[in-house]
Amino acid sequence: MRRLTFGMNLSLDGYINASDGDLGWCVPSDELFQWWSDRVEATGTALYGRKVWEAMSSHWPTADQRPGATPAEVEYARRWRDMPKVVFSSTTSAVDWNAHVVTGNAVAEISRLKAEDGGPLDIASATLAAAAMRAGLIDEYAVVTHPVLVGGGTPFFATVDNWVNLTLLETRTFPGGVVLTRYETRR
Repeated sequence: MRRLTFGMNLSLDGYINASDGDLGWCVPSDELFQWWSDRVEATGTALYGRKVWEAMSSHWPTADQRPGATPAEVEYARRWRDMPKVVFSSTTSAVDWNAHVVTGNAVAEISRLKAEDGGPLDIASATLAAAAMRAGLIDEYAVVTHPVLVGGGTPFFATVDNWVNLTLLETRTFPGGVVLTRYETRR
């Protein structure tokens, strides 16, 4: 069975973006950017909701060709393009860059993907992760907390029907006071 991780940057008050969608508060240090790049390299398949997919696919497919692209950006862009991706959307019909669209039941598809052989699955969408949380499908949470309060936006954690007990796997501090905490779901 494949392992499913939900990991994203979030503000100290628990949001993955500000209420106007602004992400300017979570620009990663070189060290944090490398950590995210290494996660992409280790991911068997990334699971995206439409909004995150649109943001990622508008930048990363050609980021390595932009003037002034750093070696780390070139590496990330290559890794991102090569990584298999599933986009969950009822409005998007065509995707590129090693991706395909799923329009049906997200929980059923995530359950099917988890049961397959292959590398780990990563969810990069709070809305998609909310459905997986409620269904008890998430094995690990990678919480990258930035020292900023944004006051509202899209919450990282969804409302769940029952408690989810977790075990701390790792803590790490990055430049700028950013803290990674990784937790495993206790079953």
